[in-house]
Amino acid sequence: MPSVKTCPLDSADLVAQFGALGQEHGFRIETIGVIDEDPIIALTKRASGPRPRIYISSGVHGDEPAPPQALFQLLKRGAFDESANWFLVPMLNPSGFRRHQRNNAQNIDLNRDYLNPVTGEVQSHVRWLQSQPRFDLALCLHEDWESHGFYLYELNSLGRTSLALKIRAAAEAHMPIERDEIIDGRAIDERGIIRPESDPKLRENWPEAIYLRQHHADLGYTLESSSALPLGQRIETHCASVAAAITSLCSH
Repeated sequence: MPSVKTCPLDSADLVAQFGALGQEHGFRIETIGVIDEDPIIALTKRASGPRPRIYISSGVHGDEPAPPQALFQLLKRGAFDESANWFLVPMLNPSGFRRHQRNNAQNIDLNRDYLNPVTGEVQSHVRWLQSQPRFDLALCLHEDWESHGFYLYELNSLGRTSLALKIRAAAEAHMPIERDEIIDGRAIDERGIIRPESDPKLRENWPEAIYLRQHHADLGYTLESSSALPLGQRIETHCASVAAAITSLCSH
């Protein structure tokens, strides 16, 4: 496993580092919202010629530090090259991140606010998403303090070629796969893979992934590392699983 130098855990520092590093790697940096002086930024880069459109988000829960740091490492390593068009939102909940808490400063879980948004963070995010093209792949990076290993959710409304097994295999090189048959109250479809009922009409409170499935992407994955394990291990697990998803999609 490569050594990982984690970036600062202060949300303002991390957002600033994303902006500076993104510019170095040819990304357009856009402030899509400012909530209580906390900027929410998006990084976009368009490739020449027809390429898949890949969206990745992290930091919607402030007590899940590995996903934004993994996204930072991937950016630093040049993972977002000319193989795709990139749409990255690395820090959706800066106030929660700064407080090391799941919810935002108003104690609202942003990942339940995407049906009729009331938070400034999600309203800003949705406005930005509405101005983007449809994505060929959407990845939402998360952690789970109750799990003992990696697992994922797959939303694949059109029955496209699944990337789930390749993502799981890449993650397993760095972290055990969760072996429970019921994860977060949902039955698994395969070891470490949940394919939930994705019909938005059946969901009272929409997480980001359901909003994306309804409006922006037919193929989406929520990737969950175990926050009980060391931070560096979690970061590398996310790096590996995201890289596998990208490689698998682009090879198709």
